[in-house]
Amino acid sequence: MSNNIKLALKLDMDGAYLPAFNKSYKHLSYNFKNNFLLVGSAHKLNEIKIKERQGVSEIFISSIFKKNNNYLGINKFKLISNMSKKNIIALGGISKENLKIIKLTKSIGFAGISYFK
Repeated sequence: MSNNIKLALKLDMDGAYLPAFNKSYKHLSYNFKNNFLLVGSAHKLNEIKIKERQGVSEIFISSIFKKNNNYLGINKFKLISNMSKKNIIALGGISKENLKIIKLTKSIGFAGISYFK
């Protein structure tokens, strides 16, 4: 469930996703079941810090390879992901050709549409 934790809890889902633009802390007053997984995305260091305070267990950081307005590149991705103690997942422009580069980061995994096409 994206960006609606209250509904995810009401529907007894296993988790919810907080996009980078969500900066709310309202959900911290909710009662979560033990296995409820809260994940979020971020594009900059200040967004990573917000996601940590929001209590996410994993953070999708983008964009590592896709050259869009969120483009970080490998060096900036490594720099900002090392600033977090949360599990990091690489996102954005990942392909079979650049997959080995992700192993140079502290990322525990990757996600991306272009890889699976």
